[in-house]
Amino acid sequence: MFVTRLISGAILLAVMIGAVCISGPVLFFFLLAISLIGMFELYRATGVRSESENLMTVCAYIGAAGFYTLVWFGLKDYYLAGVSAAMILLLFVYVFLFPKYHASQLMCACFGILYVAVSLSFIYQTRCLTDGQFSVWLIFICSWGSDTMAYVAGRLFGKHKMAPVLSPKKTVEGAVGGVAGAALIGAIYAAVIGQFLQSAGSKVLVYAMISAVGALVSMTGDLAASAIKRNHDIKDYGNLIPGHGGILDRFDSVIITAPIIYMLAYAAGG
Repeated sequence: MFVTRLISGAILLAVMIGAVCISGPVLFFFLLAISLIGMFELYRATGVRSESENLMTVCAYIGAAGFYTLVWFGLKDYYLAGVSAAMILLLFVYVFLFPKYHASQLMCACFGILYVAVSLSFIYQTRCLTDGQFSVWLIFICSWGSDTMAYVAGRLFGKHKMAPVLSPKKTVEGAVGGVAGAALIGAIYAAVIGQFLQSAGSKVLVYAMISAVGALVSMTGDLAASAIKRNHDIKDYGNLIPGHGGILDRFDSVIITAPIIYMLAYAAGG
């Protein structure tokens, strides 16, 4: 299992690095694809999708694709309108097929568009910022880097449980180590690539602060995904990535971190 997890993780990392480095249509369609897969996993886990009737989920996929179309053309002024249009489409399905769908299914379908598709699109949007080819990596430093540092700190110093019901192995000491570790990695990263940044001013402190905030948010994303699984009595969202589970199992913290890093990087000048 460890070897399988290691190999599949390395392949996923290579694909992710390649897509982010190439950017453009490659990154855009890669994120669109994993967004739709992630939505599929969420809808299957929460009961929105069934074997007999899937119109609600199909309309949600259309809504997500519509939002990505706005992202591709850079129509930021219409983002809210696009999400609203997707919600209205789902309301049509809910009302005119009533009582085929329950209100909880409608709300989860709307949530899936925001939680998965809209959030993951911020990886592409961060990549498109002035220094996006550098700041986009903060998303993964905060998500996967802080997770690794939290694991190490937790193993060495962990005593106090942070969320014993959701994740018994996570500790307060591990969380502190994850945040501090992410900040340190962010500062080192800024020191290495600082000479290549177009925006003015030193980025060491800025990147360290962004990474620390992002690490805190990423932990919430991780625990939120675990909470959804606990609510629906499932171990993993899928088995697409051997040893890791589904897209949502691997990108649970990235999903929540990406919008925050985009906003902080944008505010810091890209």
